[in-house]
Amino acid sequence: MSSDVPVAQSPTRAAVILPWERPDRQDEVRAAEARLEEAVGLAASIGLVIVRQAVLLLRARRPATLLGSGQVESLRQAVQEDRVAVVVVDTRLTPVQQRNLEKALGCKVIDRTALILDIFGERAATKEGSLQVELAHLEYQRSRLVRTWTHLERQRGGFGFLGGPGETQIEADRRMIGDRIVRLKRELEQVRRTRGLHRAARRRVPFPVVALVGYTNAGKSTLFNALTGATVYAQDQLFATLDPTMRGIRLPSGRRIILSDTVGFISDLPTELIAAFRATLEEVAEADIILHVRDISHPDTTAQRADVEEVLEGMANSGTLETDWRRRVVEVQNKADLLGGCDAVPVRAGSVAISAMTGDGLPELLAAIDQRLTEAMEIVDYTIPVKDGALLAWLYAHGEVTSRDDGEQAIVVTVRLLPADRARFEQQLANRDR
Repeated sequence: MSSDVPVAQSPTRAAVILPWERPDRQDEVRAAEARLEEAVGLAASIGLVIVRQAVLLLRARRPATLLGSGQVESLRQAVQEDRVAVVVVDTRLTPVQQRNLEKALGCKVIDRTALILDIFGERAATKEGSLQVELAHLEYQRSRLVRTWTHLERQRGGFGFLGGPGETQIEADRRMIGDRIVRLKRELEQVRRTRGLHRAARRRVPFPVVALVGYTNAGKSTLFNALTGATVYAQDQLFATLDPTMRGIRLPSGRRIILSDTVGFISDLPTELIAAFRATLEEVAEADIILHVRDISHPDTTAQRADVEEVLEGMANSGTLETDWRRRVVEVQNKADLLGGCDAVPVRAGSVAISAMTGDGLPELLAAIDQRLTEAMEIVDYTIPVKDGALLAWLYAHGEVTSRDDGEQAIVVTVRLLPADRARFEQQLANRDR
């Protein structure tokens, strides 16, 4: 008898393997354990059920399988015993290594790059995010099109009236992927231009932009929601947020700012994603203040901090970010509640301890943002004709007027302005005088 009740699919059983080449020192053992824990978190975040996890020490990288023959055999037995459907190898595999491991283990094998691409594909919500994910997937697939895959070696007939051997499937696939990549890049450029217009519109408003950056799962989206009252997706999982999200909030001084949540950083991010997700970091380059959110309770928090700073420094070296970006950073030491509260966290100069989950320390964070914006302001004197009330109103709206002397013909004001606002105002003055 047939039934309309859908049959629930059983979860996919997975093993996570970390090949590790470093010396067996105590600090390196801790680093390996933290890296394995991160890989397990990545795999679990897309619904895989982790039934086995292990660090495999490598004496040397084998070109054929990466792992030694004994390790491959031991892993094959574990795959059979635990009924593993997919093995996640937390490193980058060559196409040959991936294919040989799949043959030897009798199950699907994916590397770190493919795992992160799958996560990004599941999380991307906006059109830009979806385009970026597809582009990264295609660039990764193109690197896999090698002659180790026998089904791609079959030939098919050529086009047109002339005969000939035709083209192999691998050549056709490579050509189709190349054509799609070209179209995607064109679409992405259009989306970036559109977002550039939105940024230009915000600069005309304008409000200072404060961007949240940090290692994935540091609590950026939870902090974003706590400060803005928004409902951005925030879960205890890696890469919960992929697309830039922006909201306006008001600081204790009454000054309005735009808060921007960005994609989380991670160590050894695949090169395809560094390029494909460049646009998500453009908001950081435009920001007046950068909030570096850290999970201060994580055992590898220092290494995570270094990973984030390395990416930002790379942006500075490429000209995407100002070379003195560090002066704009406020370090936010999040998850203080897991260490006994904000008072239990030793804060460095220029940092603030908070708990985005409980709200502890958030007033101090807002005050620190206020103070940093004030420090960045410049004190300028302007003489405004009495009839130019719009210019005077603009200064009151976008700066802090500290003194005012009203005369019969003109008003002399002393005002504190952010450098960008000063440039905009003086452009208005120049346009008026033409």
